[in-house]
Amino acid sequence: MRPFRLRAAGLRRKAMRLKPPALLASFYLIFVVLGGLLLWMPVSHHGEVRLLDAFFTSMSAVTVTGLAVVDTGSTFTIFGQVVIAVLIQLGGLGLMTFAVFVLAAIGIPVGFSQRLILREDLNQSSLGDLATLVRTILKVALVCEVVGAVLLAFLFVPVSGWAFGMWQAVFHSVSAFNNAGFGLWPDSLTRWVGNPLMNLVIPALFIIGGLGFIVLGDLYAKRSWRALTLHSKLMIVGTLALILWSWVTFAALEWRNPGTLGGLDSTWDRVQASWFQAVTTRTAGFNSLDIGELHDSTVLMMMTLMLIGGGSTSTAGGIKVTTFIVLLLATVAFFRRRATLHAFGRSLGLDEVMKVLALTTLSILIVFIGLFIVSISHDGTFIALAFEVTSAFATVGLSMGTTTELDTVGRVVIMCVMFLGRVGPLTLGFFLARNALARVRYPPGQIFLG
Repeated sequence: MRPFRLRAAGLRRKAMRLKPPALLASFYLIFVVLGGLLLWMPVSHHGEVRLLDAFFTSMSAVTVTGLAVVDTGSTFTIFGQVVIAVLIQLGGLGLMTFAVFVLAAIGIPVGFSQRLILREDLNQSSLGDLATLVRTILKVALVCEVVGAVLLAFLFVPVSGWAFGMWQAVFHSVSAFNNAGFGLWPDSLTRWVGNPLMNLVIPALFIIGGLGFIVLGDLYAKRSWRALTLHSKLMIVGTLALILWSWVTFAALEWRNPGTLGGLDSTWDRVQASWFQAVTTRTAGFNSLDIGELHDSTVLMMMTLMLIGGGSTSTAGGIKVTTFIVLLLATVAFFRRRATLHAFGRSLGLDEVMKVLALTTLSILIVFIGLFIVSISHDGTFIALAFEVTSAFATVGLSMGTTTELDTVGRVVIMCVMFLGRVGPLTLGFFLARNALARVRYPPGQIFLG
């Protein structure tokens, strides 16, 4: 017994010597493995599910992506679907969020090392009052998911009965709020394309989840535009602008496409479908139209929106809306010969710009490397492969049908891209550069750009 305790203590010491980003990544990997093993068990599925398929589903759930190689509703039992829902909840709200909540509930204080990991998990720059943020996250998630499940029950219960209908409502509410995109039908939500309640509830859930819990907490506490923080103002304005632009653009590009909007009966159905498909690209992953029938121009627009993603400290992925806005502000500042960035009467310094550049560069590299490897292992159309890799990195889950056709190498690459997209390119950068801090300053030099 004593040697076992000594080995356990040694493992704990080694784990705590890891940097918080590396330790956080390890926690996510552990849950992916545990989830994959649970989904591989006979009690979790009907018939036979390969181990790789189980791990792929677990990775997609923990990273709240929604890409699938098997049909969730027909392949997995209720137990397996519950496992997927739990993995989505853990991955969407953050593993450390639940850990801190449990520790606080049983009266164990949260130490400095745990706070460091929580800071990385919530993508925060400081350690200030993280416990309050955790409570806000859990309260918002509980309220939104319960309300969403009750509203969706009005759709699902009349069709599937009380028991299974309520479960469908709960599953889709959890999946939507966490921007996971997992559905219990092989065609996602296309059968509900013209239903007003579906087109209202599901988008409301993933827009609220994608705004970010800091913004929601700020709105609840201050309830005044002037009192809001700069982050909240940028997120709200950026989100509204992206939604309006994508809604109008999607409708304009697809209005006469017989495979998408052109095949719908009424103008109102086309407007609803345009709205749903425009906002779901912000890492939600549900679709009410056949993605494989979209024009190439629409696919490129959706890839751009997927890369931008949602908000920081949200259930969404992507480089984040504020990152995209800072990139635009930095470009404007360069052409205006300004040394600082200005927005809503506030200024942003060089540190924010450098962080944004690092995040964007790493994101582009991950997408391009993943696309390069997948294009070698699978002989498909380039735009379809690019769409799948972008969807995986941005943890969106929208698919043009290529994921199910990938071989083992391609699926492993998609799993890695999903993991990196969820854990965060900056976490990877911090891990790789943890010993690369500059200790010597060199004289300035000059290079010619452009």
